[in-house]
Amino acid sequence: MNAGKMLFSQLMDCLPWSTFARIVARYHGDHSVQTFPCTEQYRAMAFAQLTYRESLRDIEACLSAQPAKLWHLGFGRPVRRSTLADANEVRDWRIYAEFAQRLIAQARRLYIGESLLEELDNTVYALDSTTIDLCLSLFPWAHFRPTKAAVKMHTLLDLRGNISSFIHISDGKLHDVHALDMLVPEAGAIYVMDRGYVDFARLYGLHQAGAFFVIRAKSNLDAHRVYSAVTDRTTGVIADQTIALDGRYTRKDYPDHLRRVRFRDPETKKTLVFLTNQTTLPALTICDLYKSRRQVELFFKWIKQHLRIKKFYGTSENAVKTQIWIAVSVYVLVAIIKKRLGLEASLYTLLQILSITLFEKMPIQQVFSRIEYNFVDPVSDNQLNLFMF
Repeated sequence: MNAGKMLFSQLMDCLPWSTFARIVARYHGDHSVQTFPCTEQYRAMAFAQLTYRESLRDIEACLSAQPAKLWHLGFGRPVRRSTLADANEVRDWRIYAEFAQRLIAQARRLYIGESLLEELDNTVYALDSTTIDLCLSLFPWAHFRPTKAAVKMHTLLDLRGNISSFIHISDGKLHDVHALDMLVPEAGAIYVMDRGYVDFARLYGLHQAGAFFVIRAKSNLDAHRVYSAVTDRTTGVIADQTIALDGRYTRKDYPDHLRRVRFRDPETKKTLVFLTNQTTLPALTICDLYKSRRQVELFFKWIKQHLRIKKFYGTSENAVKTQIWIAVSVYVLVAIIKKRLGLEASLYTLLQILSITLFEKMPIQQVFSRIEYNFVDPVSDNQLNLFMF
């Protein structure tokens, strides 16, 4: 990377702009555009995400404060809030969704050699969703409840590098379990889910495709024990059983046996029950797999930290989805750079440093080599933070 370039320019140079140009052409993103192409729109929105800008006016003011550096940042002229607002309203959000997916594929290739647990060679995914609350009067297209608006973000996180392999943004009414219909099951992969995804017909579909699942059982599970394996209760595993479903419909939806693992957390004293079709891994590993699902919750925490209502730069569906997808792509870009440069700092630390050094002219490696990584987590102890893993 060029030491004479500002840090923001070095980050942007890591993006596959030729791929971006092809996507823009496919969706006619720059049709009849003379002064503010999609590349500059992306740069402005990425800058806003990296520096935690609060509004369009905030973006304009921050960039206007450095007029001599705009060209070096990749802008042909000053960025006006009205111009950026119009671009977010009319430029197809699918441009940025597809570009983010390309970056996700690139990041997953970089992290493919990492393993979640030493005894696992399988790819492990965590599936979950989060609801982003909106103001109904400002976002009437995102109708959720009589007095509330929302969009729901369904995410499949590859836990090897905490990279999203699948993202779907829907209205707030779509039930979580329908996300299973959108997935193409990967044979040999392990899908970790909360009990909101308990649908035995869909789970049996994963089983028939050769995939494994670990899911938390509902309290009203109707089943009987077929066999019990010996367990070491000092590890917290209370029971490791083979079960058969007894429900009128569930036994038809899932006619095969399931494995039920009952675990008592020694710290919280809470008892959790897991269902899985994985029969060879130790019971404690099954519990550890479910514990790893926390990473997808941390991902959602990051998204919500950056996409609070006051930080949405537009109110239309197109503007909201554009901002969400660019935010995701910025996160993935930093994950790619972290891997390529072999940086030891967490993603949280990297983003904190980048937020105050984007105008510096020095190589990225030098920026991080001169800074101690003893940051205090600004999120309170009872909250989740994506970057501390």
